[in-house]
Amino acid sequence: MSSQASTSAPAARVPAATGTLAAPRARHPWLSPLVPVAPRTRWLLGLSFFAVFFGLWAVVTLGGFVSRTFLADPLTMAREGVTLFTQYNFIGDIGMTVWRVVGGFVLAAAIAVPLGIFMGAYKAAEAFFEPFVSFCRYLPASAFIPLLILWAGIGETQKLLVIFIGSFFQIVLMVAVTVGGARKDLVEAAYTLGATPRGIVRRVLIPGAAPGIAEILRLVLGWAWTYVIVAELIGSSSGIGHMITDSQALLNTGQIIFGIIVIGCIGLVSDLVFKVANQRLFPWSSIK
Repeated sequence: MSSQASTSAPAARVPAATGTLAAPRARHPWLSPLVPVAPRTRWLLGLSFFAVFFGLWAVVTLGGFVSRTFLADPLTMAREGVTLFTQYNFIGDIGMTVWRVVGGFVLAAAIAVPLGIFMGAYKAAEAFFEPFVSFCRYLPASAFIPLLILWAGIGETQKLLVIFIGSFFQIVLMVAVTVGGARKDLVEAAYTLGATPRGIVRRVLIPGAAPGIAEILRLVLGWAWTYVIVAELIGSSSGIGHMITDSQALLNTGQIIFGIIVIGCIGLVSDLVFKVANQRLFPWSSIK
């Protein structure tokens, strides 16, 4: 009787120990970390957010939950946008603002990228420049506007310098970090093949950091748009920022919102252009 019990007990536990494991539940790709989304789905998701945003905006304003004096509804905003283009030469303001952004940003990048590469490649240069650059990086560009008006007046030079100051120090440090993070095995392999120190910089560090530098420029260009609006809010007779200031004095929130949306649209287009250019120039990189 006892032998029968001893032989039957393990048999009772066998199904629990050796039974088939339950298959994991299928999880939607959107809920799985780092799973890529198809390009078409990405566009649809992005557009759907804008649709939800404008829908809520219309409900809040057209439904009377918020006074239109403080927040214009989408229809009023669109009418004011048409008025800006047809009666107030808003296209000229857009062109002036774009010119200021591009001018200040290109000037900053032309100086900051070589300096950043120099700092990233040579640690002695990094030790010399990095404390001062880090100090200046935390200074808001808007704080320099009173000084720049005293030095350069209220003309275009002052506005270009605001964008230059706001972009230059950010680019320098980010480029230096990207170049300095090069793979050491590639550098050692280049030395083994007889490369000179200058050749290491030209043939290893710069090509390896080029995709990252391009992405840095794309990000900082977005920041440059915030600086130009600040520059145009003071002592300016043209530009999107000037239009927003005039509209604020007249309590015309429709024109203010339209100007803000135009800035966002231009920035979005420039960001997409940068992304496409980076993918074409550096197809081997992981930038998407």
